[in-house]
Amino acid sequence: MFAIAALYRFTPFPDPAALRDSLLAVCRGHGVTGTLLLAQEGINGTIAGPPAGVEAVLSHVRALPGCGGIEVKRSEADAAPFGRMKVRVKREIVTMGQPHVDPRAGTGRHVAPADWNDVIRDPGTVVIDTRNAYEVAIGSFAGALDPETEAFGDFPDWWRKNADRMAGKRIAMFCTGGIRCEKSTAFLRGEGVEDVVHLQGGILKYLEAVPETDSLWHGECFVFDDRVSVGHELRPGDHLLCHACRKPLSRADTKRPEYEPGVQCHRCLDAFDAADRARFRERTRQIALARARGTRHLGG
Repeated sequence: MFAIAALYRFTPFPDPAALRDSLLAVCRGHGVTGTLLLAQEGINGTIAGPPAGVEAVLSHVRALPGCGGIEVKRSEADAAPFGRMKVRVKREIVTMGQPHVDPRAGTGRHVAPADWNDVIRDPGTVVIDTRNAYEVAIGSFAGALDPETEAFGDFPDWWRKNADRMAGKRIAMFCTGGIRCEKSTAFLRGEGVEDVVHLQGGILKYLEAVPETDSLWHGECFVFDDRVSVGHELRPGDHLLCHACRKPLSRADTKRPEYEPGVQCHRCLDAFDAADRARFRERTRQIALARARGTRHLGG
């Protein structure tokens, strides 16, 4: 059994690059894989590995400046959800492209999962899914607005074009684990919105904490690892990943004539040229060979 830990923290790291090597060494030394992002605004990512190894990495993270109280969302998987460990230094730990937005200066009010249903049932509340369109497509809360964004950086423009029709309403926002809402609600407060809230711990915490019989969630939640999607109680979902465009596919999608495992799906037919397809086919062949040897190809 592999332990999985998703985490983020907005806290000042004046020199994030100086933290990278020691963090990577701890992860590798304890057999932990996944991705962690460091930036001057903090840390974000998901890791997986032996439970003791994950705890060792979390102890290291908690010792970083301002991370002593970092919140961690935990789950489990039968197979390793990541192939390798990456620690990257970025400009932002979640890319919005609004340098003036600082969640540490104030965000929307957090709503606990147990109270979320009452909030989104309120007719005076506008519920907004801040995730990208391909994530929303496989699951969301009933009645939530889909901004149909391709990237989180598109959200500010969408809001400014649509803000007038939501004037005077409470705005309730949600995302996968909560980090995008830290920025999106801080952004809305900067735009003059006074009544803005967001789901504490995101969809993952809601699916973990709220019984399926009481849930207002429909479908599955896309996750950025080999599980692809999860459902209630964070059980692995039924979706697969197109390894060309990295978008989730239903089982029905894999029956379409356009689908070629590891090479293309109906969404990305026009996104790549013949050379790309040849490269994808070779990668798929190498992954199959590694699997036959009982190992894992890093490109898989």
